Amino acid sequence: MSREQGVSKVGNPRQRAAMVQMSWSWLLQQPRSALALWFKEQVQLNGGRRRKTAIIALARKLLIALWKFVHAGVPIEGAVLKQA
Repeated sequence: MSREQGVSKVGNPRQRAAMVQMSWSWLLQQPRSALALWFKEQVQLNGGRRRKTAIIALARKLLIALWKFVHAGVPIEGAVLKQA
């Protein structure tokens, strides 16, 4: 069975910490985005447990969504962007 492994502890610890902090900020700044709603749903399913695991998964999903936004211009679902 093939599946993605998520964020491992093999990489750069500073980058991993920055990704987690970015995810917490995302939840505060974009509470109605699809990613934030997914996080809230995952936490509710577990009865409030495993928030750390869910935030790591959110960090990975957010990194992929930001990569798609920067390289292909695909907007993040539900995110509110400011006009320049």
